[in-house]
Amino acid sequence: MKTGVLALVLLIASCGEKQSNQETQVSTPQSTELNNGNNTDMAEAKFADQMTEKVFNSYQNVRTALIDSDADAVQKAAGKLAVGISKEHEDMLATTTKLADATDIEKQRALFSELTDQVEPILKDAISTGTLYKQFCPMAFQGKGAYWISNREEIRNPYYGQKMLTCGKVTEEIQ
Repeated sequence: MKTGVLALVLLIASCGEKQSNQETQVSTPQSTELNNGNNTDMAEAKFADQMTEKVFNSYQNVRTALIDSDADAVQKAAGKLAVGISKEHEDMLATTTKLADATDIEKQRALFSELTDQVEPILKDAISTGTLYKQFCPMAFQGKGAYWISNREEIRNPYYGQKMLTCGKVTEEIQ
């Protein structure tokens, strides 16, 4: 019993927030994008080319589906993302295809971490105006940690969803 309580205290402390401060519902752009294809709740960031903008918007839809722990929505959003990736980014296309094929949410989260590593340099090179937020969860993947890129400064953790919605921190503003 003491070990379980200690583990819970360490888990909460490592994120620097109390669980009771977490919201129970998330307002995300996912439902808008997946229902009618018009996503008006995306970042104010603009990119040098349309391909990068489409990749960014689809990436955000994958992120929000992961926040909602909705494996089906992740598959749909990843499928749309795969369509927007040019042939010169074979590694990203392969990761996105695996993500679209995966049905297990934890496998999807692992692939999303890999995808983030591939998407980040493209976004950094092509952002022309606005701000993106590179965020980090120290708890993801058994304490190894993982990054994601968000269109909002507010933390909404795609690696834990509602379990630890606000666990994480902004590590960089991309402009």
